[in-house]
Amino acid sequence: MHEDLHEDPAPPPPGGVLWSLAGDIRALLMLPAALTMQVAHPAVGAGVDEHSVFRSDPWGRGERSLRSVQLWVYGGDAAAEEGRRLRKLHRTIQGTDAHGRRYHALDPAYYSWVHATGFPVYRNAVRYLVRPLDEAEERQLYAEWLQVGRILGIRDRDMPQTVEEFWPYYRKILADELEATVVVRELVATDAPVPPPDRGPRPVRLLTRALWPLLLPPLARFRSFVTIGYMPPDARDAIGLAWSDAQERRLRRFSAVVRTVVPVLPERLRYLPMAREARARERQRARRPATAR
Repeated sequence: MHEDLHEDPAPPPPGGVLWSLAGDIRALLMLPAALTMQVAHPAVGAGVDEHSVFRSDPWGRGERSLRSVQLWVYGGDAAAEEGRRLRKLHRTIQGTDAHGRRYHALDPAYYSWVHATGFPVYRNAVRYLVRPLDEAEERQLYAEWLQVGRILGIRDRDMPQTVEEFWPYYRKILADELEATVVVRELVATDAPVPPPDRGPRPVRLLTRALWPLLLPPLARFRSFVTIGYMPPDARDAIGLAWSDAQERRLRRFSAVVRTVVPVLPERLRYLPMAREARARERQRARRPATAR
């Protein structure tokens, strides 16, 4: 990993493909599939199993992960600082996976795979939730995802540099590495114990805690449904996750509703906070006279 860069890499450009996707609330439905693909790699799964707080503090962990993703795209100068923070956080994460192989979180092969999963998940999920990307948009998305990788400290030599090079790399990992790790099984389980959220006003937390035995089962089923459903089918098959024709029909119906409703929501409901703020800054910048920029 390069720690001393002469110049911080810039985030993806405003108005790009990621700019429109990453801050849309529909991205919340896409992220669980990427996370599950990441931990399907035995080394990554072992690191999360042994070092993550996803069991004891799933809501806090999810909130921090979402904030990190938003910073990569909308954080401006803070994007590179977030990349440095993540590399520092992962320096001590190491151990032995379920096959007895040593791993380190910053090993280029593992660190790059964690990042790489975002591209096929975005590409697949937008077909359901937004619309299919055309060839130019797909290439732009991949180029922007590479740029995010540079923010995270991933060297160009450790990631395929074109879409054409990506797919053989991706298929090889699916064929040779991925499996239903312990963490994968927990993430798609519908009966795994999950503590209630501990955020928000105290009355809301108390009410949620009281109702949690009733709320958790349908929430767990929904989480499993969207996690497996929005995962690319070839990754789903490689991991060994079951998916029926009936489930696919349900996913398409659900996605059609989301695809219809979200675009007509007011901006404060459609976009996540960091994305809303970035979009507002860009509108202000565009309104300023050219001489004042």
